[in-house]
Amino acid sequence: MAEELIVQIREEHGKRRNRRLRKAGAIPAVLYGHGEETVSLRVAADAFEAVLRHGARMVDLAGGVRQSALIRDVQWDTWGTEVLHVDFTRVSAEEKVEVQVGLELRGEAPGVHEGGNVEQLLHELGIVCPAAGVPENIEVGVNTLKVGDSITVADLELPAGARALAPPEEVVVQCSEPVEMPEEEVTEAEAGEPEVIGEKREEESGEG
Repeated sequence: MAEELIVQIREEHGKRRNRRLRKAGAIPAVLYGHGEETVSLRVAADAFEAVLRHGARMVDLAGGVRQSALIRDVQWDTWGTEVLHVDFTRVSAEEKVEVQVGLELRGEAPGVHEGGNVEQLLHELGIVCPAAGVPENIEVGVNTLKVGDSITVADLELPAGARALAPPEEVVVQCSEPVEMPEEEVTEAEAGEPEVIGEKREEESGEG
């Protein structure tokens, strides 16, 4: 079930007024999609951040509009601590949507104890799935990953009704053999005793 989020129609626009809105504890937002008119909204920052903490992507907007919507895009400040703007897309729970979902590694690869290096090559995956089933992220278990092994898109466990947009053979994570660094060769000059400049000058003066 989607979480309910209270929104209000936003009449004022512009960067200065948006900054004033954020200082008052609200976030500017827009609602678009389904060929309908784009609506400017405002939503309480604490309420929206609570929805994000719960991992919700689908919400039921109430108040200024009544509409099921997908959180399509969240714009953060430079430090990633404050939400600056939100894009909502009109959807129905059964409608299929295309989204980018983060891939998170879970577990410990046995290959690490064999001296291998775990490399995550794909950090996000595009999927098509029902709007009501958009996951916060997709977990990638690496508990069976040994040196020389890899996990591809085809190996991922996707949510029910979801389809990956990336090629099935694309590698998500691999455990590669450690790269042995060649030992540096030490020349005889480097291995010898350092030359003492003062002694050299005394020898030269003695020869005269």
